[in-house]
Amino acid sequence: MILGKEVNLSQRAVIYSPDNLVIGDHSRVDDFCILSCSGGLTIGKYVHVACYTALFAGAGIVLEDFSCISGHSVIYSKSDDYSGEYMSNPTVPEQYTKLDSGLVTLKRHAMVGHNVTIMPGVTIGEGATVGAKSYVTRDCEAWGIYVGVPARKIGEKSRNVLNLEQELLREEGYL
Repeated sequence: MILGKEVNLSQRAVIYSPDNLVIGDHSRVDDFCILSCSGGLTIGKYVHVACYTALFAGAGIVLEDFSCISGHSVIYSKSDDYSGEYMSNPTVPEQYTKLDSGLVTLKRHAMVGHNVTIMPGVTIGEGATVGAKSYVTRDCEAWGIYVGVPARKIGEKSRNVLNLEQELLREEGYL
C-alpha cells in the first residue's frame, strides 16, 4: 500500500490485497467501504470515496484527481456472464464460468452520485457526472450529465471547476 500525505483512510474500511492499493495526497475513504484491490486500485489526489462504497478492482480501477463517489455505490471491473450460457460465482471452477472484465476509470473531476453501479470497462470522462441510482454500462463523455437505468446523457456540466482546481493547486504548492 502506498499512501500520500494527509490521507484519511477509515479504520472501518476493509481492504483486500492492500499491496495493490495507491492513494494520493489529501484523499479520503470513509467508513464501511470495501476496497478489493487484486487487479490494482489507484486513487488520485483530492478524491473522496463515501461510506458503504464497494470498489471491486479485479481488472483494475483508477480514480483520477478530484473525482468522487457518493455512498452506497459499486464499481465492478469484473462481472459474471448472466446469460445462462455459463455458471457463475467464485466457487465454480473457471472452465464453467465466463467473466466480463475491463479497467474502470473515473477521469479528473468525475462525480458519481448515491447508489450508482458501474460495470467493467467503463470510463467516466473528465468532469462527467452520474446521477443517483444510475446503472452505467457504457463510457460517459467528458463534462456530460448522465442519469438512469441504463445511464443516458441529459445535459452538459460547467467547466468552472478547472479554474478552481488551478487556484487550489497553486495555493497548496503543487504548481
